[in-house]
Amino acid sequence: MEGKLISIITPTYNCGSFIGETIESVLAQTYTNWEMIIVDDYSTDNTEQIVNQYRKKDSRVLYYKLKHNSGAAVARTKAMELASGNYMAFLDSDDLWHPDKLKKQFDYMEEHGIAFTCTMYEQIDENGEKLNKVIKVVPKTTYNRLLLDCPVGNSTVMYNVDKMGKFKVPDIRKRNDDALWLQMLKKEPVIYGIEEVLMQYRIRSNSISSNKFKLIKYHWKLYREIEHLSVLRSAFHVAYWCLIKTLQIKERSAMRNVENIGGGAKTN
Repeated sequence: MEGKLISIITPTYNCGSFIGETIESVLAQTYTNWEMIIVDDYSTDNTEQIVNQYRKKDSRVLYYKLKHNSGAAVARTKAMELASGNYMAFLDSDDLWHPDKLKKQFDYMEEHGIAFTCTMYEQIDENGEKLNKVIKVVPKTTYNRLLLDCPVGNSTVMYNVDKMGKFKVPDIRKRNDDALWLQMLKKEPVIYGIEEVLMQYRIRSNSISSNKFKLIKYHWKLYREIEHLSVLRSAFHVAYWCLIKTLQIKERSAMRNVENIGGGAKTN
């Protein structure tokens, strides 16, 4: 086994349909010195039963269930409290890692003496089919850069606990991952981007994040109540985020129209 322990932080809630596949992607890692800490935010489906099947097979899979539904921020904080690794890596309970994800990221960080990294990732649908969309990384993400549109995929992040310590996730229902990175960037000024696709991000139709504009109130709360930005600066960042998302939606709509036209031509 490799020398340094990596703690994998996985909050979950009613993810019985996907969490088994997520755990399988961890078990397939070529880097083997890890612990997977799954904190269940009081699921009411079969999440616990599925996780227990894997716990019986592999002692590296750990499970803790909260006594009541508290939100992803609380579950993630609890997992971080329970972690004992030299590094922490974050993995949502419906996302998937490529088999070399931990090894490549760990080796890169150790070789270059970097404490805080993320990677490129691709999108998949609920059935695990690729959507042919790759999300690139920014080579160096700073605090101010992250405020604009957060070019960091949660399930790609890994950081050196020995160098940076542990953190408490700000208690906000959505965008708490962004809030955590902002807290961490106050201690380590840069998140370095590794230009390789090492994660698959699952797009789910019933997720609040699938409707981007429902997230506006959470962005405002993040900027004003957690980061204590001025009203003017908070309004700027919310407006900028809305503009970016609107342009992305229009771009996707135009691409679908082109695909539909092309598809019709092929059948004639």
